Amino acid sequence: NDMEHSYHLAMLAWYIVDTRKLSLNRDKVFCYALAHDLVEIYAGDTYLYSQDQQLLDSKIEREYAAALRLEQEFPDVPEMHAAIRGYVAKEDAESRFVYALDKIEPMIKIYLDNGRTWKEKGVTLEMAYESKKDKVAFSPEITEYFEELMTLLRAEQERLF
Repeated sequence: NDMEHSYHLAMLAWYIVDTRKLSLNRDKVFCYALAHDLVEIYAGDTYLYSQDQQLLDSKIEREYAAALRLEQEFPDVPEMHAAIRGYVAKEDAESRFVYALDKIEPMIKIYLDNGRTWKEKGVTLEMAYESKKDKVAFSPEITEYFEELMTLLRAEQERLF
């Protein structure tokens, strides 16, 4: 679910920032990781490989409306709204880092689950790569991890897909 995903994303980001000694503001990274999917409370999740083109096409509009609704309902937490806006705008290195990490965190979970979701949904290795590569490119630090992960997935493609 979104809550567990956001928590896992924050913990993974913390681990990478600290172990790699990245010159990123850890507080900003935490805020982005914890707030990045809050709009899905009202907008719903949009599955990357959905066959519903209308759902895919309306994602930005639905999430924008959800962000406005959150601002109206929770005006007393302006930093949360700033984090949502900053994440969407990819306005700094921290937001781009979290954005890119958000694209590979589910892949890591699916890998650890022996590719179950990819098999169930008919996702191929090529689909996974093509849908993520440009998004991951927003962060050079995460690009390294993505390439390592893709090497691992290619080596185990038959088992995972």
